[in-house]
Amino acid sequence: MQDHHYHFTIRQHALALLLLTDAQAKANAVRDFAKSIQDGLAAPIPQLTFQHYVNVNKAINIPGRPEKPVLVSPLAVKKRAMNTLEGRAALIHALCHIEFNAINLALDALWRFDAMPFDYYHDWLNVADEESYHFTLLNQHLATYGFTYGDFNGHNSLWEMVDRTKTDVLARMALVPRTMEARGLDASPALRNKLAQAGDQKAAEILDIILRDEIGHVAVGNRWFNWLCVQRNLLPLPTFADLALQYQAPKLRPPFNLPARRQAGFTDQELEILQQ
Repeated sequence: MQDHHYHFTIRQHALALLLLTDAQAKANAVRDFAKSIQDGLAAPIPQLTFQHYVNVNKAINIPGRPEKPVLVSPLAVKKRAMNTLEGRAALIHALCHIEFNAINLALDALWRFDAMPFDYYHDWLNVADEESYHFTLLNQHLATYGFTYGDFNGHNSLWEMVDRTKTDVLARMALVPRTMEARGLDASPALRNKLAQAGDQKAAEILDIILRDEIGHVAVGNRWFNWLCVQRNLLPLPTFADLALQYQAPKLRPPFNLPARRQAGFTDQELEILQQ
């Protein structure tokens, strides 16, 4: 089972899922695929020739995404008041958009980088599965407000970092899960309180689930970043600082969710540097 062909199959399938454009259909298909792998069933291999697979970067728009939401600059995404139904719906939509992007980034981490250990692919398939679950919970909740994913604008800053780091798995692990996604750990408690205070207890409960799982996703980034540093004979702290500079990672600002970051595998030394 742990042979090159199996790796290739799982990566090839991840690519096919990445190219799907319907958001909810993508989330459903990811969940089905993850379940079939967990159950030990061979998933059907999508019809992609090897050459197509290798050249896909040049040939195809990655990731597949729906025509809506319209993507605008982060500064152009309107802030809406929590005391209006539309304001709360807009916040839930923004969270939905983050989770949709997170499905894509997990699938991209899965298919793009070859010659990683078997566990790497399973870790990222599990992340894709959980992100699909989060997206579905939020999208279903959004429907109770009378909206669906795509009804508000979104921005693309998370995917831009995915794209910048596509040639090096070390940079990807350093700057997407450990930086961009770890910001979600920091932002989550305030968002949860905002929604709970506005009377949306269901959204608050969904955010509790997301925070619990996201700690695990950031931990996956930490696990493979540190593993790659060992493989390449690099020191994690200076390596991270160099990569953040090289790839223009956003400067992280407080407040930081230190307990969640600790649970996700950041060291005390890293957290001290973060707070300076």
